[in-house]
Amino acid sequence: MTSPTLSCVACGETTSEWSSARCDCGEPRWVDVDVAGFDWDNVTDAPGMWRYESLLPVDRPGSLGDVAGDTPLVRTPRLDDVAGARIHVKNEAANATGSFKDRGSAVGIAWALEHGVDTVGTVSHGNMAMSMAAHAATVDLDCLVLVPADIPAERLGNIAQYGPTLLRVDGDYGKLYDRSLELGEEAGIEFVNSDAPLRVEGQKTTALEICEAFAAEGAQPPDAIVLPVSSGGHASGAWKAVRELHRAGAIDSLPRLYFVQAAACAPIAEAFERGDDEVTPVAAGETIAYSIANANPPSGNRVLAAARETGGAVLAVSDDAIRTAQREFATRAGLSVETSSATTLAGTKRLAESGAIENDDEVVLVATGSGFKERGSGETPDVETVKLDELGAVLGVER
Repeated sequence: MTSPTLSCVACGETTSEWSSARCDCGEPRWVDVDVAGFDWDNVTDAPGMWRYESLLPVDRPGSLGDVAGDTPLVRTPRLDDVAGARIHVKNEAANATGSFKDRGSAVGIAWALEHGVDTVGTVSHGNMAMSMAAHAATVDLDCLVLVPADIPAERLGNIAQYGPTLLRVDGDYGKLYDRSLELGEEAGIEFVNSDAPLRVEGQKTTALEICEAFAAEGAQPPDAIVLPVSSGGHASGAWKAVRELHRAGAIDSLPRLYFVQAAACAPIAEAFERGDDEVTPVAAGETIAYSIANANPPSGNRVLAAARETGGAVLAVSDDAIRTAQREFATRAGLSVETSSATTLAGTKRLAESGAIENDDEVVLVATGSGFKERGSGETPDVETVKLDELGAVLGVER
């Protein structure tokens, strides 16, 4: 397959020279996709997210990547009362490695196979590292994973099991992102980082699936889609998806896109609140939502633009609110979600309180990853121990 052109949304620059590097203006690029003739009737019966193959720049890789996507969209009425809207949850934990990152990894691996690339890489706190390593292993590609030095120890084991070259890097995480792209050019490694054009293409399929599910019920898109945001790659993909669908005529209007950060590290939310068009890096504080604690998000400016164009917002929530929301996901929806995913419910509550979201709004919360991977992140319960011969009495059952 020939290389597609790339365009910068910020400045309009277009290039036919493939590179994961950013535009000269400093912003990330998007892959140009021809949406002419697309509608829901010509979605294929290919597995997973590959049903949208006409909107993707690669063919499916014939491996684990073939089953990326096609995750459940679950109506969760017991969350309505606490959230203040009609809630649906897009459960990305159903992907092979337990997070939405499999979507972008599948596209990156497919690209590498089509273009004779021997080594892929990524810079990640955890989920993306696991995903790239797993997908590379299934097609016998070498994989280089660069993680921050302070990554929790349990995450290292989750990544290492797939056999990548794994390095902890002591230094500024934002600069590590930039250096990885330079290394990719120098060493011939295709770094499929958080907001790389290939990853954004895969991750846009989350929003494509959401909109298709509503269309299948004879409805327009949901009123709002709520996502956690770190680097901005998933947010960028959601924005790209709804823009492409709108341009193709598959949807009549854009859903409002809301993006949520942890208050201890919320550079995009702070910029949105100030009315700025550009994100200023911050000093990251500690938060239980470790995987979205990005002090210098590479696609932060794009997130601001996405929220404003769609009538949405970027907001921040406290760790206490995240803990409460994580517990409510479990006890009201039966879903174990990672702390970053729980920000979506916490954020929706705030939006409902402010009147930005109303009771009859159809709202999709994107649960980006499984809570089972965050061992120790949940509260330790105080569980009563009883003797076997006293069990009946404790339960009020007479023999």
